Parts: sequence; C-alpha cells; structure tokens
Amino acid sequence: MPGLWSLLLLWGLAAPCWGLLETVGTLARIDKDELGKAIQNSLVGGPILQNVLGTVTATNQGLLGSGGLLGGGGLLSHGGVFSVVEGLSGLKIEELTLPQVSLKLLPGFGVQPPGGPPAAGGRGERVVAGGTGCERAGHAHPHPQALQHAPGPHQRVLGLCPVVDSVLGVVNELLGAVLGLVPLGALGSVEFSLATLPLISNQYIELDINPIVKSVAGDVIDFPKPRSPIKVPPKDDHTSQVLVPLYLFSTVFGLLQANGALNIDITSELVPSNVPLTTTDLAALVPEALGKLPPGKLLLLSLRVTQAPTVTLQSKKATVSIAADIHVLSYPPKGTPEALFKLNGVVTLNAHLAPSATRLHLALSLERLRVTLASSFAHTFDASRLEEWLSSVVRVAYVPKLNVDLDVGIPLPKVLNVNFANAALEIIENAVVLTVAS
Repeated sequence: MPGLWSLLLLWGLAAPCWGLLETVGTLARIDKDELGKAIQNSLVGGPILQNVLGTVTATNQGLLGSGGLLGGGGLLSHGGVFSVVEGLSGLKIEELTLPQVSLKLLPGFGVQPPGGPPAAGGRGERVVAGGTGCERAGHAHPHPQALQHAPGPHQRVLGLCPVVDSVLGVVNELLGAVLGLVPLGALGSVEFSLATLPLISNQYIELDINPIVKSVAGDVIDFPKPRSPIKVPPKDDHTSQVLVPLYLFSTVFGLLQANGALNIDITSELVPSNVPLTTTDLAALVPEALGKLPPGKLLLLSLRVTQAPTVTLQSKKATVSIAADIHVLSYPPKGTPEALFKLNGVVTLNAHLAPSATRLHLALSLERLRVTLASSFAHTFDASRLEEWLSSVVRVAYVPKLNVDLDVGIPLPKVLNVNFANAALEIIENAVVLTVAS
C-alpha cells in the first residue's frame, strides 16, 4: 500500500532576498537526497522513532499506543485482525519495517514523497497526508520553525499521524539548526539565521542565510559590505553546496585587527639564529639609516596594523593584504629602545583553504613584502633594499603567529547535518564554494 506511507509536506515560499545574498549572505543548497537521509536517520535512529513507536506510553501515542496500528484496538493488537489470523493459522509477526522516506521536491511548493497527492496552493495552504486521512495545516515562517502544523479531524486512522508529526518535526529541527551562534574564541561569534523562506527547485532546497557578527560582549559589529555581487555557480544533481561569501573572510580578519591580534613586536628571541636581527646586519644593507649608532646592537621590529586587512577571492586564488606600520628600533637588553626609522609596509599573503565539518580553515604563507620609507631619524635611504631581509623576518616570526590566531577558521552554517569535511573546494569571485556528493 504505497499510498499508506505517502506524506506531503508543504510550506509557502517567498522570493529570496538576492540583495542580501549578493553582499553578505551565506547560500546553502541542500540536495533532496540529503534531506531524505536526514529525515530517515532521525526516524530510525533518534527520539523521533520512539514517538512513532509509541514509547511515550503516558499519552498512549504512536503506532504502539492504545489507538495505534500495533496498540490496543489496532490491527496487530489483541482482538485485532492479525491476532485472529494468528489464532487460526499460527501466523506470527517476526519483523516490522518502518517506512522508507523518499522525497520529491515540487518547485515553488514543497516536499512530497512518492505516492502523495499533488501539491497546490501557497503560503498557509492545508497539508494532506495522502492515504492516512490525517490532515495538517502548513504555515511558512523564516524562523524559528520552517513548518508548523495544527491538529486535523482524523488523527486516529491507523495511528499514522505520529509519522506526519515526526517528519514535520525533523524538518523543523534540521532547518532550525542554522539558527545558532558559532563561537570565534576571543574574537566574538557569528549568528546564522534564515534571511528568507526556503526556495525550492526540483532537486534541492536553497537557504539564504544571514550571518550576524557579534563581539564577545554581544554587540553587533557591522563590517563594510563588498560592492561586487556574487555570481552563484550552477549546482550538479545529487550534490549539496555551501557558498561562503567574502564578507565572512573580511569579518574574521576585521575582528583580528580590532582586537590587536595582527600587531607584533619581533625581537631576536622570536627568530632563529640564521635570521639576522642586529645593527651590524642592518648596516650592511642601509648604513645611512644607523647614524652614529654602533654595530652589534640588537634590533626590535614593531608591526602595527591600523586598518582591516583586504581579502581577495578570485581566479581560484585567495590572498590577504595587510598594511602595516613597521617601526625599527635598537633594542638594548637593559635600557630604552631607540627609534631608527619607520616604514610603510604591505604584507601580501597566500591563503590556503581546507574545509572541516563546521569551519573553513586558513593557512597563510608569505607571497611578498613591499616597503617604503615613512620617516628616518638619520638619513633617508632606499627602503626597497630592506625587503628581502624583512621578508625573512616576517616569514619566520609573523606568519606563524597569524596562523595560530586564525585557528578559529571561517564558520560554516550547520544545515541538515551535511558534513563538508571532504567537500570539493572552488574559489570564485568574492566567494568560496564547497560541494559534497549526496
């Protein structure tokens, strides 16, 4: 009786907010196979199954409840049809198999397993569980629940209404999982929420997710929005995607800068012995910068970042550009540091991306360092002669610190328990696309 198990879940839909998506939104496209697996797993392996089987005996609900399929008065109960057959023929029930949930997506309407009635109507239309006589009314809400239902007049037909309740509950629970805070350690947190109602095509559900950045104190931080829109690539069948916008990358680096995590004081203790950091080595490159300072003195490099770094995502490459003031001082072990000169520097780093189940991790490597002379307490000089030396210092002392600070990663919304740890990664203009096979 295929119609017996057919369920139609319907919610009203609204057009997605493309303006938000094009600037800051995280886009999730969840394949219908993932939704089907999530519902099936929750029915079979979670507390939903207990409700379906009527283990909540205090209310006598479910298939095993007093009015259920297997409960008192049901087909398999004492006095039921199967009970009489067993008495006459010795037939026994050895195994019961729960229904397999297989979904069909109806573009612009909702979700329908095979055998269910055709979908019709829009927001607030009635939802019918075909073949059960059990009715539900579906209403669309961006949050906190994507689906809601109200009791109908035929809840006792074969005790199958708990299945409807369970599937509705699973979809609500799974879609509601994106509504939460993702901590960023000492930097703050990112709250993901549905920006619009889900958009349904024939192969996937599309969620427009709004990331809200908050400080540790809980204050909303509004970073500048990218100007260029994101051109969303097509999705292959039987795959799920998450699109991570440039905005989230810029946000994480903006938080690092605002918290002072991008600043550093580099002394000889932070570099290996093969990296020179004394006035003797500096004199070999720009002797005019030392003035009357004798050789053999230790140096201190103080990097200060006064503006948020610039993150670029394009042409299958991710780069981070950090503008820094580099102060070079002599550093006597016992005494007051003496300023020598100040440089305007731009540190350009390659970002290597790797996804995990909940985050997109970054590892930085130095691509180049460019400096110009801002001021000198002795004589002016060509600062480009210092670039190779400074690059070696930054590579061994500054880049490792940045990678430690970036351990928080770029947060990903948790949608339908899709695991993106082994996802294929593609860098497009102003976004990163993670794709995983269903």
